[in-house]
Amino acid sequence: MAALALGGSIGGKVQAEVVEVDTWEQLDQLGEAGKLKGKIAFYNRPMDATKIRTFEAYGGCVDQRVGGASRASKYGAVAVLVRSMTLRLDDFPHTGTMHYDSAYSLIPAAAISTIAAEALSQILREEGSAKVSIQLNCKTLPDVLSYNVIGEIRGREKPNDIILVGGHLDSWDVGHGAHDDGAGVVQSMDVLRLLKTLGYRPRHTIRCVLFMNEENGLRGGKAYAKEAERKGEFPLASIESDAGGFTPRGFSFEGDEAVFGKFFEKLTTFESHFTPYDLKFRKGGSGADISPLRGMKGLLSGYSPDSQRYFDYHHAESDTFDKVNKRELELGTASMAALVYLIDKYGL
Repeated sequence: MAALALGGSIGGKVQAEVVEVDTWEQLDQLGEAGKLKGKIAFYNRPMDATKIRTFEAYGGCVDQRVGGASRASKYGAVAVLVRSMTLRLDDFPHTGTMHYDSAYSLIPAAAISTIAAEALSQILREEGSAKVSIQLNCKTLPDVLSYNVIGEIRGREKPNDIILVGGHLDSWDVGHGAHDDGAGVVQSMDVLRLLKTLGYRPRHTIRCVLFMNEENGLRGGKAYAKEAERKGEFPLASIESDAGGFTPRGFSFEGDEAVFGKFFEKLTTFESHFTPYDLKFRKGGSGADISPLRGMKGLLSGYSPDSQRYFDYHHAESDTFDKVNKRELELGTASMAALVYLIDKYGL
């Protein structure tokens, strides 16, 4: 079966019978009946294809990947296999972060492709049982120093008020990380390039931040927020692109109500500027890297492209440069630059 270790999994070699699990309730029932002891738990809850917003579908099943190992280990399971988090039926396994609960034994955890998951499930239905051998050679190395990369255009009136655009530099190593999040990195840099090309002199400082360590703990985002607070900077608005380089659909917004409420009212007057892009604005959500800035009472925003193909490539070997369409990427950059310009010109 096509498989990838989950990020943070221990290595190890296991051979055991497989028990398929679709829900947490089923896991508890099987565990309390002693049917998981010495077995491999196979989480096979798929992304819900009836959800129009694919990030909602992802949120409905990613808990298997994140917490499934320890929840199975609680009942004596010796390893876990997890159906890849994608709506696509293919043979690319999709990895991603998982976390152990120190209260239970650490067991190997791997994602298998959706084709492998379908095949394994069919064998279990037809044969009644199946034995799988797993060998993972992964290990966690000691931390080393890494850096965020920052560039900016200083504001002529309020240089200490920051309008941030950003994405994250790190990616899972099996592919290029082109949509997650090479696209966001390129768009964020290109926003500043566009403004400089236009000769625009911003009122506030426009800053591009390429964050390190989003996939493995948000330490780049946390370090940035800590440093911004130490310097007494005000994060007026922070816009993150971390949902792929697809056709623009709009922006989501969150923030302190005193700032956020006024801005969202003002936003309706901006909508004519975005008519050529057919963009929509909604409340709720922004981005992982900028989330540590929530307590600093600025506006947080997430760039929202069309999400239908994002999880085809997310955390998989197939997330390569050739999957990014240049025109779609540039339309996203233009949308972000337009929002930055309006915030800089009119404030919150």
